[in-house]
Amino acid sequence: MRTPTRPPVYLLGCLLLWTSFMDAQEHHPALALETNSAQPQGLHPVRIENPPVLDGILDDEVWSRGASVTDFVSFMPDFGLKLPFATSVSMAYDAENLYFAFYCEDPEPDKIKASVDSRDQIQSDDFICINLDSYNDQQALTAFYVNPYGIQMDSRFAAGVEDGSIDFIWYSEGSIDSTGYAVEVRIPLKSLRFPKSDSVVMGVILERRISRLMISGTYPALDPNQGMAFLNQMIPLHYPGIKPGLLLELMPALTYSNQLSQQEGRMENTENRLNPGLTLKYGITPQLVLDATVNPDFSQIEADAGQVDVNLRYQLYYPEKRLFFQEGSEHYKNGATLSSTLDPLRSMVHTRTIVSPVAGTKLSGRMGQKNSLALLYAADRKPMEEILEGGQGTGDQTTTGQARENLVEHIPVIRYKRSLKEDGFLGGIYTGRISGERSMHAGGVDGQSRLNGSTLLEYHAFASSASDSLGSAAGGALGIYLHSETRDFDYSLTAKHVSEDFRNDNGYITRTGISYLTGLIKPKLYPHSEVFRKLEFEVFSGQLRDNIYSMWETFNHISVLTVLGRSNYAKAKYSYSTEIFLGNKFNTGGFHLMFDSQISKKLSAGILYRRIGSIYYSQDPYQGKSNNLTAGITYLPLDKLHTDLSLVFQDFHRSSDSERIYSYLISRGKITYQVNKYLFFRAILEYNNYREQLLTDLLASFTWIPGTVLHIGYGSLYKQVAWNGTEYVDVDKYLETDRGLFLKASYLHRF
Repeated sequence: MRTPTRPPVYLLGCLLLWTSFMDAQEHHPALALETNSAQPQGLHPVRIENPPVLDGILDDEVWSRGASVTDFVSFMPDFGLKLPFATSVSMAYDAENLYFAFYCEDPEPDKIKASVDSRDQIQSDDFICINLDSYNDQQALTAFYVNPYGIQMDSRFAAGVEDGSIDFIWYSEGSIDSTGYAVEVRIPLKSLRFPKSDSVVMGVILERRISRLMISGTYPALDPNQGMAFLNQMIPLHYPGIKPGLLLELMPALTYSNQLSQQEGRMENTENRLNPGLTLKYGITPQLVLDATVNPDFSQIEADAGQVDVNLRYQLYYPEKRLFFQEGSEHYKNGATLSSTLDPLRSMVHTRTIVSPVAGTKLSGRMGQKNSLALLYAADRKPMEEILEGGQGTGDQTTTGQARENLVEHIPVIRYKRSLKEDGFLGGIYTGRISGERSMHAGGVDGQSRLNGSTLLEYHAFASSASDSLGSAAGGALGIYLHSETRDFDYSLTAKHVSEDFRNDNGYITRTGISYLTGLIKPKLYPHSEVFRKLEFEVFSGQLRDNIYSMWETFNHISVLTVLGRSNYAKAKYSYSTEIFLGNKFNTGGFHLMFDSQISKKLSAGILYRRIGSIYYSQDPYQGKSNNLTAGITYLPLDKLHTDLSLVFQDFHRSSDSERIYSYLISRGKITYQVNKYLFFRAILEYNNYREQLLTDLLASFTWIPGTVLHIGYGSLYKQVAWNGTEYVDVDKYLETDRGLFLKASYLHRF
């Protein structure tokens, strides 16, 4: 008899009880934790009553009397050099907003790299950035990037990972003139979370990048002995008299979808659906926010770029692009994950595993000064193929109550973190997936501790249990990751174990049943040369035991990366490695070449080529050789017109007779006309020679702010087939096999 498993919700009560005890300790003089009493005085923006006009022109009176800084110092490609062009920043605030104004001098303004582009597409441009730690506790920062035309990009950094998928509501404008460019920024206080206090202190690092010189600098200057540990090098930013206001947002949305597919020689309608939905955001406290959505539609506005999907040992990874899941995603970053190329435990929560949710709700934020909590619940529609495989329904209709119940999987996630000294933390996580007789539960503890200015120790200990009508299994995962970064030298050491039966259906795990050790050293040199501006040498070794077959494999590489001239990167790597698959050892080593260049203001290109040993993954695997090529080129004939071409190629040749088993090519072209920062028109054409199919994707998109959007998309899929009256057969001509029209409109109202 199987004992039913239940999600351990009681853990939440235990966490809250422990939180109360720890908060009591904070306020007890004998038990108080040490604080850093040597913090610098910091910056004091001026309080204003009349806000500046946000137009990218710094003619408002406030900018002449606000707090101002000018001494920007480089950290890329080297530390400690004064930026070649002067930069000044002024700061102000009022009861509802924070304001920043940058003026970035440039003696050659015609060479400033900037274009009118859609949000989050300015990585290669000149830009400024406001790195803001709104709690001033070194746990997380929000980065607000702006290019010279006022185009935005934002991200959230926590637990060593920068998440660029998240979008905040804020405002910016920019303009280029004869001596450089100016940027003005307004950040609403409702877009930030910060402590309720008579005098709020945030942390900040201000940043500027000069693209054509590949130079980035900050104020204050970063310490070369601490590397790019931004969180530990913030300067205090004082805002007396600001208070969190009521946070209440409503976002009604309407989605229309019409899908057609080939059925016996004719295009038949397979979906014609109008779907209204409503999303709510409410600040329960100034630091704790509830998100809820009813009848959501999580359709993406752009198809995922094609990836080689044959001969795989584990599933492909796709990034999260759906706004509901992006919110608060930084809370789910775990210590000692993504530690090296060998790391099989990439994340404990990967929300792309939630495919088609019926509803969802989230609670995230702070409780007290040092405690953060994130709760997520989603009811996910189970894919029909899983239902059929489980014998839970027929192809057309599910008949029993048990089968109807199994159509939905219940997915709870609980995440708790306790901040420690500097950017250290201790956390706990639970995640589950429950449907009828099937259940999965996984969770445990993780954290990180800063040993000195440059060195972090990360760790985790997770356990899992899974059961269905056939039985149950339990497993575990342990990991420790020590790493250090300075100007001249990096190193890391990793030890991990993932048991064979460890399972987390809500995470991203590439392999189980292994134990391994890795080590890395990376010396860095800075020659006094205009050709080789920086050299990074890397030596890596990993020894892995496949515990299922009691066999060892190895992974070792040496590489050199150089910054060439003003705007080029090049890397060469040689690896010797082996891999165990189904009890056989295969060679997977080879060489890698990479080159990336900003050829001119309007043209950039990059290429990665690998010639490696590879495995044909099947019940009868064999050794082979593969050529892997990834290449891309971006050209801007006009500031508002963008063209992107990319190519992915992979082949496989059997070693025993040199026969080519497959050749896989994906070529993709994208043209975007950006009318202004809010509106663009885009066309994508993607050809897959292996699947013999052609994908077209057309999109018109208007985004006023994140949440207030209008998207209209149309796409088609063509295959080299024809209907002969009985079946579809292969032919040389292309036939449209799928067609879809997509419309989404939403309006975010902030009270």
